[in-house]
Amino acid sequence: MHTTPPPRPALPASTRTPVPQRASTGRGTASGPRLPRVDWRVRFAALALVWGFSFLLIKVGTQGYAPFHVTFGRLLFGTAVLAAVMVVRRAGLPRGVRTWGHLAVAAFFLNALPFSLFAYAELTIPSTLAGICNATSPLWGMALSLVALSEDRPTRRRVAGLGIGFLGVLTVLGAWQGFAGVDAAGTAMALGASLSYPIGWIYVRRTLAGRSESHLSLTGAQLMLATLQLAVVTGLFSGVPTAFPVVPLLAVAALGVLGTGLAMLVQYGIVAEVGPTTGQMVTYFVPVIATAAGVTLLDEPLAWNTPVGAVIVLAGAALTQSRGTGRRRTAPAGAAHATPTPGTDARPPGSGIPAPGTTGTTPAAGATPATAATSAPAAADI
Repeated sequence: MHTTPPPRPALPASTRTPVPQRASTGRGTASGPRLPRVDWRVRFAALALVWGFSFLLIKVGTQGYAPFHVTFGRLLFGTAVLAAVMVVRRAGLPRGVRTWGHLAVAAFFLNALPFSLFAYAELTIPSTLAGICNATSPLWGMALSLVALSEDRPTRRRVAGLGIGFLGVLTVLGAWQGFAGVDAAGTAMALGASLSYPIGWIYVRRTLAGRSESHLSLTGAQLMLATLQLAVVTGLFSGVPTAFPVVPLLAVAALGVLGTGLAMLVQYGIVAEVGPTTGQMVTYFVPVIATAAGVTLLDEPLAWNTPVGAVIVLAGAALTQSRGTGRRRTAPAGAAHATPTPGTDARPPGSGIPAPGTTGTTPAAGATPATAATSAPAAADI
C-alpha cells in the first residue's frame, strides 16, 4: 500500500542553503514584470537610424538655437531619460569623491566637449561630413592607444588600417584639390570631437575600470555631470534663448531622448543579447545613414569623393579593430574588467558586457559611451 512519507522537519533559518540569486544586470528587479522583448535585429536597425539621424538633428537644432543651447538641451533630455530609468530600477548613484571626480573628467571628454564641437562644426559644414568625421574615432583611438597604453602592441594589420583610414579622410576632404570648398575650422572641430572620444575612453580605462557600480548608475551620473558643465558654459557664453522655435526644439528633444538616452539603453540590451562583436557593427551603418539623411532631407551636396572616402575610412576602421592570426597575449590580472578602448582587446564602449578578446568600437554620434568604466564608445554617442 502506498504511503505518504512524513514531511521533513524545517531547518532553522541559519542552516538553510541559500538559493543562488541571479546577478543584477541593471535592467530591472528580479520581481518586476518583464515587457515582451523586441527582436534584436529590429532594435539594431532602430539604433543605427537614431544615431545616423543624430547629425541631421544637430543641424536642424542649430538653425534655431546656439550650439551650446543644442548641446545643453540634448544632455538635459538624455539625463532625464536615464534618471527616470534609474528611479524605476532603483539604481543608486556612485559614491566617493574620487569616483565623481573621474566621472566629471569622463563627462567632459565623452559628452560635453564632443557634443559641443559637433554642434559648432555643423554651423559651417554639412551634416554628412560631420557623420563621416565621427567614423574616424576608431582611427584616433588606435593611434592614441599605441602611445598611451603600454599593453597595446601594434600589429601590421592595425597599422595598415590606420594608414588606410586617414587616406580615406584625405579623400573625403578632397586633399588633391587643396581642400577647396571645405570649411577648415568646422572640419577641424568635427575631427576634434571624434578625437575627444578615445581620449575619454583611455582616461576611463585608467581610472574607472573594475568599478562595482552598474553601468546605468555610472552613465547616469556622467550625463548629470555633463549637463551641469554645459549649464555653466551655456549661462556664461550663450545665455537664455530669446525665442523657442518649435521644429529646432523638437530636434533637440529627439537628439537627447532618442540619441542620447534611449539609444544607450538599447545598445546595452543588444550587446547583452548577441555580444559585442555583432553589437558594434552598428558603427558602420551610422555614416551611411547620416549621408543619406543629409542629402535627401536637407538637400546637402554630395561629391563623388565623399562616399568613396567614407568607404575607405570604414575599411581602415574595421582593420584597426580586427584581430590578427598571431598568438593571443595572456591577459593581466583584472583584465576582465578593463574598459575597452578602440584598437584594444576589450568590450565596445557602453556595452557593459565583459567580453575579453573583442575589440572596442566608436560611439556613434549621439550615443553615450559613458560606461566605459566597468564595461566597455558607442559607438559614440553623438
